[in-house]
Amino acid sequence: MKNRLLSVLLLVAILVAACQNVTPTPEIVVEDTPTAQPLPTAEIQVTSVPDAEAAVETFLTAWGESRYAEMHDMLTALAKDANPLEDFTQRYNNVSLAMALTDIDYQIFSVMTTTSSAQIVYRVTMASNLIEQYTTGDMLMDLVLEDGEWKIEWHDGLIMPQLRGGNRLMADVSVPARGDIYGANGEIFAAQTKAYAIGIQPDRIQNEGSMLSELSRIFGMPTADIQQLFEYARGTDWYVAVGDAPAEKVDQRLTQIYAAGGVWLNEFTARYYYAGESAAQVIGYVQPIPQESLDDYRAQGYVGSEVVGMSGIEKGSEVQLRGQRGADLYVVNPDGQVIDRLGHTDSYPALSVTTTLDFDFQEAVQRAMSGKTGAIVVLERDTGRVLAMASSPTFNPNLFNADNVNRNYQLNQMLSNPDRPTINRATQSGYPLGSVYKIITMAAALESGLFQNESMYYCGYTFEDLPGQVFYDWTWERGIAASGDLNLQEALMRSCNIYFYHIGLDLYRKNFPDMVSDMAKGFGLGSRTGIAGIDEAAGNVPEPQNEGDAVQLAIGQGTLQVTPLQVATFIAALGNGGTLYQPQLVEQYTDVNGNAVSTFTPIVNGQLPISEDTLNSITEAMRWVTGQPRGTAWGTFSTLRYPVYAKTGTAQTSVTRPHSWFAGYTDANIPGKPDIAIAVIAEYAGEGSEVAAPIFRRVVELYFEGRATRVYPWESRVWVTQTPTLLDIEYTQTAVQQETREAEREATRKAEEEEAENNGNGE
Repeated sequence: MKNRLLSVLLLVAILVAACQNVTPTPEIVVEDTPTAQPLPTAEIQVTSVPDAEAAVETFLTAWGESRYAEMHDMLTALAKDANPLEDFTQRYNNVSLAMALTDIDYQIFSVMTTTSSAQIVYRVTMASNLIEQYTTGDMLMDLVLEDGEWKIEWHDGLIMPQLRGGNRLMADVSVPARGDIYGANGEIFAAQTKAYAIGIQPDRIQNEGSMLSELSRIFGMPTADIQQLFEYARGTDWYVAVGDAPAEKVDQRLTQIYAAGGVWLNEFTARYYYAGESAAQVIGYVQPIPQESLDDYRAQGYVGSEVVGMSGIEKGSEVQLRGQRGADLYVVNPDGQVIDRLGHTDSYPALSVTTTLDFDFQEAVQRAMSGKTGAIVVLERDTGRVLAMASSPTFNPNLFNADNVNRNYQLNQMLSNPDRPTINRATQSGYPLGSVYKIITMAAALESGLFQNESMYYCGYTFEDLPGQVFYDWTWERGIAASGDLNLQEALMRSCNIYFYHIGLDLYRKNFPDMVSDMAKGFGLGSRTGIAGIDEAAGNVPEPQNEGDAVQLAIGQGTLQVTPLQVATFIAALGNGGTLYQPQLVEQYTDVNGNAVSTFTPIVNGQLPISEDTLNSITEAMRWVTGQPRGTAWGTFSTLRYPVYAKTGTAQTSVTRPHSWFAGYTDANIPGKPDIAIAVIAEYAGEGSEVAAPIFRRVVELYFEGRATRVYPWESRVWVTQTPTLLDIEYTQTAVQQETREAEREATRKAEEEEAENNGNGE
C-alpha cells in the first residue's frame, strides 16, 4: 500500500514536470480505442407561460364594459372567497355611480413574469359626467398561475389606490335650476312657479253665479261646463276637482272668489305648464326619476332627486334644460371622513327653450279639435317651423305633479282613458291616408309617362277591371250623379276613385309595379321626418304584391300608414316649390342672460322627385278642389278670402265610419304673415269634406284673422257644440249679436252647399 502511494506521487511529479517542459514529446498512438458513449440523462419538458399582459388587458377591457362577472372569474380562488361576486360588483358599481363614469382607458407600463407569477404596472384614466376625467397614479397588479391561467390577486386598491382599505368615493353635486320653455313670442309654456289646485265644495257655495263667473275667467271655460262638473254633487260637502292655475292669475281675484264661497284653493309650487292641455303632447311633462331608471340617470351625473323630462320637448331637450351640474369628488374613509379630493367641476345654468309654437294660436288650434279625436299640424310652408300641433283628446300635464291635490281625483281617470290622451297623434299614430294620397298617385302617373293632364277616363260608379271584384266611387255611396268623363287634373279635383283605381292597375300591369310606392317614399312617407324633441313613428309604405294591392294603394288604402306630420311636410313641399323641410319645434336655446346659444335654421331633407310641370299640374288641381264649384271642398272654402290649395280625404277603416282628412296650404302672400301648410285628421268622423275641411278652414281663419268667423256644421255658434242655456251667464247680449251674424253666415253657407251638392261635391 505504501509502495503504491509512492508510485502515484512519483507519477504526478513527472506529469507536472512534463507540463512545464517546452520540449515536444513523441506522439503516442493508441490503436483500437472504443468510441465514447453519452451518459443517459433525465427527460426535460418545457412548458409555455400564458401572456400576463393579455390577461390584464382582458380584465381592464371588461371593466370598461361593466362585465363584472367576467372580471370576477379572473380573480384567484382566495380573492374570490374574500370578495364574493355581489360585493365585487357593488364595489365597482359604487365607483361608477359616484363618478358618473362614462368610460375608462388604461396604459400598461411594465410586465414582469416568472413561471408562476407576474406583476403589471398600469394606470387607468376615467371619463366622468361629473368631473370630466380622472387619472390614477401607477398601480401594481399581482397575478399568479392557477390551473394554467393567470389569476388576479385582487384588492379594492386596484380600482384606484385611494380606495384601498374600504375607502369609498363621495360626490357633492350642485344642481342648477331647470330651464324654462317659451312660445315663439316669449309666452311661458313651462316654468317653476306657485300655483293653485282648484276645486268646488258645493254645500259651501254662497253665490253660485259669482263663483261660476270667477272660475270661468280663470279657466276660460263656459260657466255651463263648470256647473256640469259639480251638478252630481250639488248640496254635498264633496270635493269636486276643477283644474289648476298659476298664482298670478288667481291672486288678483281672491277677494271675489272667497266672497262667492265654495271654492277650495290648494297651493303648490312646481314646474307649471301654463298652456295646460293645449300643447301637452308637444311640451311634455316632468316627473321624479323612476326607481327602475335611477342608476341610468345617476350614471349621467344626476343626483337622483331631480325631476326629468318624460315626453315632448321636456324629454327631447333634457340636456339643455337640466344645465351642467357642479361637482366635487371626494375620497372618504369607512368612518365618513374626507381624506382626499379627486376633482372639481363648476356648474353652469340651464338653457331655456324658445319653441316655434305661437302660444295663443296653439291654444286656438287645440280648441278647434275639441270634441274630436285626431290631430292638426300647422307648418310654416317655406321653412319647416311648427306653428301649432294639436292632438285630441289631450291631457293636463300638471296632474303628474304629486303636490297637485287634483291629481288624486283626475290622474287615474286620464290614464285609463282608452283613447290614450298622452299619445301625440300628430307624430306617433299611423293612419291610412285615403284620397289625399291621390296627389302621390297623380305624381307617379305623370312621371311614368303613361298619363298626361289631358288623359281622359270615364268616372262612373264602379270599377270592374279586376275579375270578380267591384270597387265603388264615393258618388255612388253618396247617391249623387257620377262625375263622368274627366282628365287627370279633374280627377284629382273630383277625387274620382275610379280614375285612380285605373291608374294603380295600369301602372302595375305596364311594368311600373312600385312606381306609386317609390313616389310615396320620395314624398317622405315611410320614414321619420327627423323632427327633434318629440317621438315620431315612421309609418309604412307597402309595395303592391298583386293587382288588388295596387288598386287599393292608389287611393291611399291597404296597409299604408302615415302620420299627420308627414302629410303636412309633403303638402308644404308642394306649396314651396318642391323642398321637403325637416319640421322643427325649437326656435332657439338661450342662456340665463337671454343670449341665443343656437338659433333655428331651416334644414332641407330633400326635394320632391317630380318635375316642375308635374308639380304645377298637381297644385293647379289642388286649387280647383277649393276654388271650383265641382271641387270636393268648394262648399267650405268658396267664401274664404285666402287662396287654399288642398285635397280632401276619406280613409276607410275597419269600423263603419271612416277617418276624415283634409290637407293643404295657403298662398296668401301677406307681408309678415308667412303662408302655412296644414294637415287635419278626425278619427272615425266621416267624410273629409264634411268634418276635416271645416276644421281646416277654422285654422286658416285663426291664423290670418285671430278669430273664428264661421261655425262648424256641428256647432250652434262658434266654439259651442250644444244649445246655450240661461245658466250660461257668459251668453250676453254681445254673444247674441255675434250669433246673429253667425246665423247670417250660416244661411249663406247652406245656400252655397246646396249649390255645391247639385254639382256633386263631397268625399
